[in-house]
Amino acid sequence: MLKKIAICPGCQTKISCEGEIGQNVTIKCPNCGRSGPIIFNSEFKELDFYSLNEPFAYAKILKDVDSLEKTYKVIEPFLSNEEQKILNYIWETLLKSFKIRIDEIDSKGVEDYLTEQVENVINDYEININNISKKKILYYIKRESLGYSKIDPLMRDPHIEDISCDGPNTPIFLYHRKYGSVRSNVEFQDEEELSFFVIRLAQKCGKHISIAEPMLDATVPDGSRIQMTLSDEITTRGSTFTIRKFRADPITPPDLIALNTLSSEILAYFWLAVENRVNALIAGGTASGKTTILNALSLFIPKDAKIVSIEETREINLPHPNWIPGVARSGFGEVVADKMVGEIDMYDLMKAALRQRPEYIIVGEIRGQEAYVLFQAMATGHATYSTVHADSAKSLIHRLEGKPIDIPRIMLQALEIISIHITTQVNGKRVRRCKQIIEIIDIDPTTKEILTNEVFHWDPVEDKFIYTGKSFVIEKIRASRNISKEKITDEIRRRAEILEWMTKNNVRTFKEVAKAISRYNENPEEFMKKIRNQKEISKDKIIEVLEKKPEQDLNLIQKNNQNEKPIELSATVYENSQDKLNGFDELITLNNTEKLQINNDVKNVKEVNNKSIKNLKNIVDVKKENKR
Repeated sequence: MLKKIAICPGCQTKISCEGEIGQNVTIKCPNCGRSGPIIFNSEFKELDFYSLNEPFAYAKILKDVDSLEKTYKVIEPFLSNEEQKILNYIWETLLKSFKIRIDEIDSKGVEDYLTEQVENVINDYEININNISKKKILYYIKRESLGYSKIDPLMRDPHIEDISCDGPNTPIFLYHRKYGSVRSNVEFQDEEELSFFVIRLAQKCGKHISIAEPMLDATVPDGSRIQMTLSDEITTRGSTFTIRKFRADPITPPDLIALNTLSSEILAYFWLAVENRVNALIAGGTASGKTTILNALSLFIPKDAKIVSIEETREINLPHPNWIPGVARSGFGEVVADKMVGEIDMYDLMKAALRQRPEYIIVGEIRGQEAYVLFQAMATGHATYSTVHADSAKSLIHRLEGKPIDIPRIMLQALEIISIHITTQVNGKRVRRCKQIIEIIDIDPTTKEILTNEVFHWDPVEDKFIYTGKSFVIEKIRASRNISKEKITDEIRRRAEILEWMTKNNVRTFKEVAKAISRYNENPEEFMKKIRNQKEISKDKIIEVLEKKPEQDLNLIQKNNQNEKPIELSATVYENSQDKLNGFDELITLNNTEKLQINNDVKNVKEVNNKSIKNLKNIVDVKKENKR
């Protein structure tokens, strides 16, 4: 027996019904009395059903039994011919009667204003309409004026990552977080309708698109990125648009652990690195989660630090109070010196950022000449983080050294960590994984080759992250802080334990995570004591833990086993390691270089010729001589 949820086209009431495959079942709405047939089609299997804008819009995911193709079906209120005529009349009347622009009204009061105007039209023109029809009409008016027209239900779905329209008379394709790439039942009937929508969407973004300039990159008011083309000037099928949706609730480090994108040990490593202002680049292919990782790692920046972010379209979202978010601006008018008048690009923003005395600089993505200024900032002591398209450390270095970025090799030693990310398949599902964490040790003074060290790598067979047992960055931090190996190892263990605790207890919003990190930085011993004594308690109590000051007594937590040992890194993480390392116990020093390896012009820690080993021991002295 199959179960279905039917939506009454009259009053939008949800009705549960059951039937066998191929059976037609007649159901009656308990609310309005309307009846109709429900067909239990054998060709499709219902995978999911959930609300998008209850009680008006719902999503249903169907799977074709034969072709296995998935379809995303948007269910919206059905309008009769009479209701459609009334909707058109009210809409035309409203357009003529509006005395102010809707976008000039406060966002909280605009819906009330629109409802009031619709009520006035109905009363003034004595339109005979029942309450249910009035609600449906009001839904469509709000969808058209305040929302995103046909794609409004799609924009409301938090499970959708990408929305792609390839032209008129073509279904809109979506990327669903759970079901992957699916086609929808939403489409634009002709080019006129689609072109009108694209122009309106550009205006909603505060931009202009025309036949003279038929291509546009912009940011939607909700923060999503959009790329659109107009007419068939450059896309032969007609107008197109692609929206990469912005998460109102950004992914945080506990989310990355839960998704197994990174391990708690890798994030603890990054936490220590970011806190100590170690420079890093996040590299990977398209849609590999580079910006998501960058945003999550930015939460490890101390709360009082001054941050400047630079992006072409706004994506970074931070809770830090001392943060200047910079966004590039397109120009207008004529082109002067290969640049449009009034244009502010990322290179201009990067130069301006250096004058703002930031402690941390975050760049959305480096593609051109702004990378040179970014590496200059690294060399002058600014902690910088950015993303770049590359699938390996070798290809990244070739890209940085080639046109149009063109970074001199000697400047690459300012970069200390490279994190490589990929999109892959695990158990038939599309997932994102951190492929490698690589450290740039230095430049060989004789051969000018780049010395690198792999700290972590992902094992695709076991779907686990393996620590190689050596980290030059951690050793550098240990030396700068003048602390023992045991203390730095214990510090990483504790941070991994905190991240595991946040994951287990669903402390995952970016404000909660930032608060927990801040509490730990303020008083590490007291914070660790609290979370170790804590048993399974409610989310409200956990938030209370984060908001309490360290000196306050924590009566809400049962005190049990205060001498509990810190969490140890899982043995499975190191099953390929010779010593079954427990954490970062065996930290290598800069002089311990028996295992360096050369791979063309990029060397990895495993083997190197004796000449390079001798030269590497004198790197620090060479650097000092160069500075003199």
